[in-house]
Amino acid sequence: MALKERGADQAAAMPLTEHLRELRSRLVKSGIAIALGMVVGWIYYEQLFAWLSAPFMGAVEQARADGRQVTLALTGVADPFVLQMQVAAVAGIALSAPVWLYQLWRFVTPGLHRHERRWAIGFVAVATPLFFGGVALAYAVMPLGLQVLLGFTPENVENIVSVDKYLSFFLRTVLVFGVGFLVPLLIVLLNFAGVLTGRRLLGWWRWIVLIVVVFAAVATPTGDPINLMLLAGPIMLLVSVAVGICLLNDRRRARRRRGSPDYDSYADDEASPLDPTPSDLDDGR
Repeated sequence: MALKERGADQAAAMPLTEHLRELRSRLVKSGIAIALGMVVGWIYYEQLFAWLSAPFMGAVEQARADGRQVTLALTGVADPFVLQMQVAAVAGIALSAPVWLYQLWRFVTPGLHRHERRWAIGFVAVATPLFFGGVALAYAVMPLGLQVLLGFTPENVENIVSVDKYLSFFLRTVLVFGVGFLVPLLIVLLNFAGVLTGRRLLGWWRWIVLIVVVFAAVATPTGDPINLMLLAGPIMLLVSVAVGICLLNDRRRARRRRGSPDYDSYADDEASPLDPTPSDLDDGR
């Protein structure tokens, strides 16, 4: 334990030049990994673009069955090349994520204590499936949202959608859903850190519902009520689970500190007895 704490102190005392040299090394390794991922994305561009455009094509088939003309198009001479570069770049960042996340972790870890590392590992372990769960939900419900939007195209009017705008729409949608699914995890972390209690969250339930709905309304690119509810509904469910975890953690914390002085009963200018009970930070938990 002492050796680990000493290692963290030594990392904190590292000269600025050493920090910059290590940062440069981490950035170079991450850049090489992203470049290799871009090469893979360039090679499998057709398969990747087919996957990216599948939700739109499903909505286009429904629109054409309803008698509306919708076309996904490139409008510039250099647009095909730029599009392939964009798809390759997105694929490179996604495929190299384990590498650059590991490099980021290795750069930050020396300055963390043991219990802080355990918290960070737990955060990553929970955040990863939550984020990709949001991405999967966005990909699944996107055709429905596109059908609603394309359904407003008047008859005898051809709706020509630029590919770059659709790609921006696609990326923003999946990122918003993915990040939205991380909100409950943030609530749990604040509770574990002692900032929020489950009882207080229960007292704020009206504001929580309002904030989630407003976030979904602002964050969804379409702004239609269908996508709003498809994002707000799962987030509210996850927030409910997070509040339940916070209540259980508060109960566990109360059992551990049973018999300790009730500091809330003392005035701000009144001296209170010291609590010799070790905290989570003292024992590394």
